[in-house]
Amino acid sequence: MSLVVNFNKATLEALSLAKVGNQQRGEALKTSKELCKFDGADKDMLTLAFLKPFRNLERYRFQHKSSLDLHEMHSYAGTIFEQDDRFLTYSRKIARHLYESSKHPNIKAGDLCVAYLKGIQVDGTPCQAISIVKSETHLPFLEISDQEGDLRLTTHNGIYPEKIDKGCLIINHDKQGGYLVYTFDKGGADANFWVRDFLGAKARKDDDFKTKKYAEMCVSFADEGLPDEMPKEDRYRVANDAMQYFADKEEFNSDHFQEEVLREPEIKEKFKQFKENYKDEDGEPISEEFQINQKVAKKMSSKIKSVLKLDTGVVMRFTPDFAERSEEIMERGFDEKMGMKYVKVYFNEEM
Repeated sequence: MSLVVNFNKATLEALSLAKVGNQQRGEALKTSKELCKFDGADKDMLTLAFLKPFRNLERYRFQHKSSLDLHEMHSYAGTIFEQDDRFLTYSRKIARHLYESSKHPNIKAGDLCVAYLKGIQVDGTPCQAISIVKSETHLPFLEISDQEGDLRLTTHNGIYPEKIDKGCLIINHDKQGGYLVYTFDKGGADANFWVRDFLGAKARKDDDFKTKKYAEMCVSFADEGLPDEMPKEDRYRVANDAMQYFADKEEFNSDHFQEEVLREPEIKEKFKQFKENYKDEDGEPISEEFQINQKVAKKMSSKIKSVLKLDTGVVMRFTPDFAERSEEIMERGFDEKMGMKYVKVYFNEEM
């Protein structure tokens, strides 16, 4: 079963700040000497800022080739969860670890916020969490204030919560399995730096992960694995039928899927060959049986290539309704007189 994680009752308890430079460029690390003070009016806004970026992300966990006891971030998080009065000390260790992990010369310096939160619900159980966000870009904003009986306009540069570059949320759930970790990185010089070097995290291969990977493979198969001569509308139908299977079923079985969705022997064989060469991030085969997470599968539907573009300037966009009747209402052929291919579409009226 997929975990249900709810942020609605979470509250910010403590906050530590740092400025993290790139040591390869001789830039410094500066950490706060005291916890950041915030009043009640700011608490709700800050809580939202440190949690909102992590909604609907893929789940990760800390992983170490030998033992999680040797994993720095796992150790730091564990100490904070067990002794929250040591949060400031260990938040500074987290900042130091990030600084020492920033080995690529093009990694940008940035402002780091490490937040300690309580009240995140995991399957109804309240859990502690640590939110780590790094902003590498300052954005300008304007402030109009009342000074000396008149209005004044002041310009500032600061962090815009919607534009945070990197983030990690560590939830105190499943410690032995590497905690429940969410992370994002909106780009940078080294794509592996944040997840691999700093966090030491791997994707959790739960039902959400398995649903996503199999659905991704189906979309890729429709685009790349079918015979070259197969037209776009037939490729779309294969991909759409696959996504419809995910929408209709609760449990996934690869053999049943192939019988119900692919049907034709030639397409089944092509799919088998494609699947044998399709691996996950660790080079392992895609799972053949799992509980379907329909929300995850629905997101993959948006990645289906649903457009037919012709060199005469005509663009056609397919819909799921069309996929069900494409063989009845659409024809392709070659006009000898014009010396051109054609597409004929039947319809009742314009919409």
